[in-house]
Amino acid sequence: MPFRVVFFWFHLAIGLTAGAIVLLMSATGVLLMYEKQVVQWVESGRQAAPPTPSSRRLSVEALLGSAQSQLPGITPSTLSVSSAPDSPVVVALGRDAGVLLLNAYTGEIVGSGSGVRTFFRSVTEWHRWLGRSGDGRAAGRAVTGAANLAFLFLLLSGAYIWLPRTWTWRQIRGLLWFRRNGTAKAREFNWHHIFGFWAVVPLVIVVASGVVMSYPWASALVYRIAGEAPPTPPTAPPRSEDGARRQNREPGRELTAKPLSLEGLNAIWARAEAIQSWRTLTLRVPSARDRQIAITVDHGSGGQPQKRAQLTFDGATGGIVSWEPFESLSAGRQLRAVLRFAHTGEVLGLAGQTIAGVASFAAVMLGYTGIALSLRRFAAWRRRRHSAQDARAINAA
Repeated sequence: MPFRVVFFWFHLAIGLTAGAIVLLMSATGVLLMYEKQVVQWVESGRQAAPPTPSSRRLSVEALLGSAQSQLPGITPSTLSVSSAPDSPVVVALGRDAGVLLLNAYTGEIVGSGSGVRTFFRSVTEWHRWLGRSGDGRAAGRAVTGAANLAFLFLLLSGAYIWLPRTWTWRQIRGLLWFRRNGTAKAREFNWHHIFGFWAVVPLVIVVASGVVMSYPWASALVYRIAGEAPPTPPTAPPRSEDGARRQNREPGRELTAKPLSLEGLNAIWARAEAIQSWRTLTLRVPSARDRQIAITVDHGSGGQPQKRAQLTFDGATGGIVSWEPFESLSAGRQLRAVLRFAHTGEVLGLAGQTIAGVASFAAVMLGYTGIALSLRRFAAWRRRRHSAQDARAINAA
C-alpha cells in the first residue's frame, strides 16, 4: 500500500476518534478570542472617573483592608491596578473563587466580577476540562490533552496528504480558493483543503503550544531544545492538604481566611509605581509566612511575556531582592513563556489574538468538513456493500 494511502487512513481514523473533542475545543477557542478585551470593556464602567483631577488612588494597604472589612473571611491572592485612571482595582480571591472590583479612590466594592467574566470562565472550563470541576478535571484534562496531540498529527499528516503529486498551477489552484459550484461533497472537500492550507501554520503553533501545556514531557522538551535542563517539578502537597486547598477554591464554599502581612506594602508599592510606562501592576498578596513580596510589572496587554518583569522585595527590609525582566530569563524559560501565550495569540497582542481566533474558526470548519466527508464515505461504502449483496442474491436466484 502506498505510504500516502497509509497516512490517509491514519488521518481518517484519528480524525473520527478525536473529531468531536477537537471541534469543541476549536469552537470554545473562537469564543475566547477577545476575552480580556471584552471583560475589560464591560468592567471599566463599574468605576466612575476620579472625583477630581487631583484625586489619588487609595494605598494598597487601605484597599486590601477595605476589602477585608467589607467581606470578612476572604483570602485575597492578588491585587491588580491598571494605569487607566477610571479602571477599578481587581482583587482575585483564588483560582476559582472569583474576583472583587474595588473603587480605586474609595475602596468600596463595586462588583464581584461580571456576568461576562462568568461566561468566559465557563467556556474556559469546557475548553480545558470538558466542563468538569473538582476531581473530574484531571480526567477532562487527559481527554483534551490527547485530543490536542491527535489534532497536531492531523495537521501534519493532512499537510503531507495535501501535497500534490505534480506541482502545476492548475493542480493546486482549486485547492486554494472557494468554488461556487459542485455537489455538497465537492464543496466540503474544497472547504477542507482551503481552510487547512491557509490556517495550517498558525494552527500548528496554537496546537503545539497546547501540547506543551498539556504534557510535562513536552514542556521538558522545550527546555532541552533550548539546551537547558528542565526545572524540577514542584512537590505535590499531601492529599489532605491538597483537598483542603481545592475546597477553599471551589465557588460557593466559604473561604478560610489566612493572616495577611500588609505592613510595609505601601512603601514597596511606591517603588514599583515609580517604574516608567507600566500598564498593570499585580501584587501577589503576602501572608504572614512569606518572606518575599513579588510584584509583576506589565508594560503590555497582559499576555505578552516579553513586556513583563517581576520585581521581588524583601518583606522585612523592603529592599529589592531581584529584578527579572524577560531579557534576563534563560532561553528555555523565555521559549516556554512565549509558547504559553502563543496558544492564545496574545504574545503578538491584538493582532495575534485575531490570528489565533481565525485559525480556531478554520479548525471548526476542518472538523465539520472532515466529519461530513467521513460520513459520506461511510454511506457510500454501505451502498456499495448492499448493492453487492443484492447482486449476489440475484445471481443465486
